[in-house]
Amino acid sequence: MKSLSRLLVLATLTMFASVVSPFAPVTEPGDAPVPIEAVASQESLELPIDPHPRGAVGPAASSIPSSDPPVVAAVEGLRIAIPRLGIDLPLEVGDIGRDVPRPGFSGATPEGVALLFPGTSVPGRGGNSYIYAHARVGMFLPLWGARIDDVVVLLAADRSVIKTYKIGLVVPRVDPEDGHWLDAGGRERLTLQTSTGPRPADPRFIAVAYPVD
Repeated sequence: MKSLSRLLVLATLTMFASVVSPFAPVTEPGDAPVPIEAVASQESLELPIDPHPRGAVGPAASSIPSSDPPVVAAVEGLRIAIPRLGIDLPLEVGDIGRDVPRPGFSGATPEGVALLFPGTSVPGRGGNSYIYAHARVGMFLPLWGARIDDVVVLLAADRSVIKTYKIGLVVPRVDPEDGHWLDAGGRERLTLQTSTGPRPADPRFIAVAYPVD
């Protein structure tokens, strides 16, 4: 857990950024693609909320190569969108060596994308998918305005909806040392994270979205 805490501090970075990276969730055979416009105005849905969505901790993120070809292939062409907030970003796999600050290196997380933290779950396949991005205009800065029941969608390359989620938990100030948010197991969810300031010690902003069945 100590190593997870360190990685959480690093993964949240020292920037305002937004990144998302879901892994090849697929529609069931015979399911027609759903246009994103069809979910942008869904009615509110009561979702059970676990304020501490703990689960079995997955492999240490440092042991998962972010360049793992099957993982990279699984996310290629996918996007994450939160229509009400105007968030709509391509998904990629994070790179710990590139994204995580350390002494003498402030991190170099890409802009204009959302990133899946290595070692957390592939979106749509159960467990926790930890997705982070800069808190900047055009990225995850609008996440600061997230509300309960906001719709989050995973999109295919043709912009059809692969899976729909709704935000069930918003935590505006998360201690950077709280590593349990990186737990890969437990109930299926997207843990969306961005920063609240430029320093690694600044609190993190987290919103958790659960599948709409």
